[in-house]
Amino acid sequence: MPILARIRAGVRDFAAIRLEVKAMHERPAFQDLYPDGWSHCYGCGRLNDHGLRVRSFWEGDETVAEVVPRPYHMAIPGFVYGGFVASVIDCHSTGSAAAAAHRANGGAPDSGPYPRFLTGTLKVEYLAPTPLGVPLLLRSRILEVKGRKVTVATQLFANEKLCAKGEAILIQVPESFAPGS
Repeated sequence: MPILARIRAGVRDFAAIRLEVKAMHERPAFQDLYPDGWSHCYGCGRLNDHGLRVRSFWEGDETVAEVVPRPYHMAIPGFVYGGFVASVIDCHSTGSAAAAAHRANGGAPDSGPYPRFLTGTLKVEYLAPTPLGVPLLLRSRILEVKGRKVTVATQLFANEKLCAKGEAILIQVPESFAPGS
């Protein structure tokens, strides 16, 4: 049963769910399959030494990622600031859009390069305070793939609680924007 289906069904074994997410990290993340020139994003760039390095993976027809906020991502003692929440939803959504477009064009999940997407719009709803010091699970559904535009809905969980949800419209970066073009 997919991770979110188990959460919705009341399964509270988050330790087992975290082990499944960890096992996913043994294969390439979507962001690992971006060309080097597109891999410097603060949120998901594998070549950004100071970034968050969000790593996203397919789980069936949905995508998942896990991030752990650090103490310097604090808003008030014990809780993550909203900009961090928006950033990880944004970066997981752009990676999910890249994977969806790659899949729609017949690409194999573990081979690249993946196209690069940037945010056209991002709406985030904060539903509960997001705690520091616990892994955050991101889960996305692809709502639409239409030409260079992909729409993604994302949920962010801390432990077993839905803390935020977002919807993003992502636009594929034109080849003319590629570094060195």
